Amino acid sequence: MAKFSGTKRNPWRANLTAPIRTRAARMFTHEGGVAYAREPRSELFLLAATNMVGEDTFYERAAVRDARFVELVRAVTASDPTFIAGADVAAGKVGLAQYLRETMLMRSAAVVMAAEYVAAGGSGGRGVVARALRRADEPAEMLGYWITNHGRNLPMPIKRGVADAVRRLYTERAALRYDGLGRQIRMADVIELTHPSPRDQAQSALFAYLLDRRHHDDAVADPAVLPTLAAAAALDAVPADERRSHLRRRGAGALAEGGFSWERLSGWLPGGMDAEAWEAVIPSMGVMALVRNLRNFDQAGIGAATVDEVVAKITDAHEVAAARLFPYQVWAAYRHAPSDTWKLALGRTLDHTVANIPALDGTLVVIDTSGSMQAPVSNRSRLQRVEVAAVMAMATAARAHDVDVVIYGADNARVRGLRGASVLSGVDHVVRAVGSVGHATYGHTAIARWFDPRRHRRAVIFTDDQQQDAGQVRLDHVPIIYTFDLAGYRPSSLPAGARGRYTLGGFTDATFTVMQVLERGRNADWPF
Repeated sequence: MAKFSGTKRNPWRANLTAPIRTRAARMFTHEGGVAYAREPRSELFLLAATNMVGEDTFYERAAVRDARFVELVRAVTASDPTFIAGADVAAGKVGLAQYLRETMLMRSAAVVMAAEYVAAGGSGGRGVVARALRRADEPAEMLGYWITNHGRNLPMPIKRGVADAVRRLYTERAALRYDGLGRQIRMADVIELTHPSPRDQAQSALFAYLLDRRHHDDAVADPAVLPTLAAAAALDAVPADERRSHLRRRGAGALAEGGFSWERLSGWLPGGMDAEAWEAVIPSMGVMALVRNLRNFDQAGIGAATVDEVVAKITDAHEVAAARLFPYQVWAAYRHAPSDTWKLALGRTLDHTVANIPALDGTLVVIDTSGSMQAPVSNRSRLQRVEVAAVMAMATAARAHDVDVVIYGADNARVRGLRGASVLSGVDHVVRAVGSVGHATYGHTAIARWFDPRRHRRAVIFTDDQQQDAGQVRLDHVPIIYTFDLAGYRPSSLPAGARGRYTLGGFTDATFTVMQVLERGRNADWPF
């Protein structure tokens, strides 16, 4: 358990007097502090980088949040379409839609942005749509969104953009993974609606097979041109009572030939997954799947050699980079890891996921532990926003000298005992302390109290930015404040565009590099 300095009765509370006068104030935070309106591009960037489409947040209902997102896309498309589409994609000047999907790893938000860009009449919509789709189930997601919200009449930018993505993304293995019977829009539906031109003979055969399977029960994959689908069909044809012996006889090679994921193997194998089954499929599993199944491996009792194989893969820097893990996903796996072997390995995994965070010596790191930050990141996760904040904050702290970490709610306290601690152990300290400083949101008070100009060059605050004390505490002695906004609400607690006041958004390590760029004096209004 970490030790904290400070008292329950905050001596800085006396400074919360009348709001500081400013012409820029036009609104209030959700907690009643003085707030500032962001210009549309800034508001869109922050909302896009944090928006789990269709989900409620602590202060904002899903319908309101999604409507605000659509409204902002349309407004920015009208005023500055290159902000979304990119000024010169061929020269590497990408727009927000592509950056959102490829760098910030936000799937649904990128799909909605691309669709609404087309709906608003943005030029170059075909390319925007194609670049927003990076996984083989996303063409269907794009069509599903458009049909639900704009009707069955597909404009040419949607058709052609989706068709371009289909040519790039549709493969045999993608068909095995993403063309299940339960999907509302199947791959064949996408092909029929958008008429993509196959890139080669194999993909032409794949399109024909998908269409045949959609409309007939007796579709057969030709092993000469579709070997993976044919191998999968052969495995499915093995009688249930012979499947374990077949797997034992053929081993991992048969699973690889048939493109079997662990999920497909679990449904194919009678009685579910045991050690033998896991050991057969682990060689073909990616880092993300391995990290999510560590408890299952232990429960099944996989052998020591296979444990070593898993550890080697999840601690390999190149494998981890290819997996595009969120740092907080590693923390979630660590929190539920059943053994010290996995915990030690995940510590190294996390180091790889945050390798791009710059060493910013002389930093005051401030973590919001208020009630709103204890809301989950999404409806599909039990992970709290404060845990995401703690992971990112401790990664920042671990890579620099002269760093102090402070938590705040109604009161505030400095976290002690972090010197030499790993990122994961530091996160554990912070998470255990949630609730120890109350549940209000006095973030500017915490910055003002703990920032020491003799030691610190900047403050970085991880928060949903709904400060109760905004406009009531002077921060003139703090030259640079980075607000790392993990929610993207409309009100901003600090004036947008003011010198030395920057707001960043998102859940990946990519945004951290912006801090270093800004301090080097380069023109970096946007990270794309």
